[in-house]
Amino acid sequence: MNFFKRRKILKKSNYLEVTPVRKCDFSSNDEGIVTLIVPKFKNEKFNKWFLNHRKRFFRIALDEAGSVVWLQIDGQRKVYEICNKATEILGEKIQPVDQRVTKFLTTLYDSRFISFREIEE
Repeated sequence: MNFFKRRKILKKSNYLEVTPVRKCDFSSNDEGIVTLIVPKFKNEKFNKWFLNHRKRFFRIALDEAGSVVWLQIDGQRKVYEICNKATEILGEKIQPVDQRVTKFLTTLYDSRFISFREIEE
């Protein structure tokens, strides 16, 4: 789907009513901090040819609030449910929760780390 169709769908929908879906791998440590694992190239042949013996992935560490939000993204929960769960876990640390979570998800979407179920359908 091209950019204009995706933008049209997102403009018509309420941001708190969309369902985010993960598009990259991740790992988490004992403290619950998430590290996103993003390949440098999408094509495996380029990985072999350009990055013969080098690291093939970018590792992006998230902070505490970002880690909590990332772990709540499961392809089933809507954004308002993720906001409620983040408020339960972090309390006052994440206030104003709606603005911070939607800004974080927008950044993840722009970086193509997540998508939204409404776009994919």
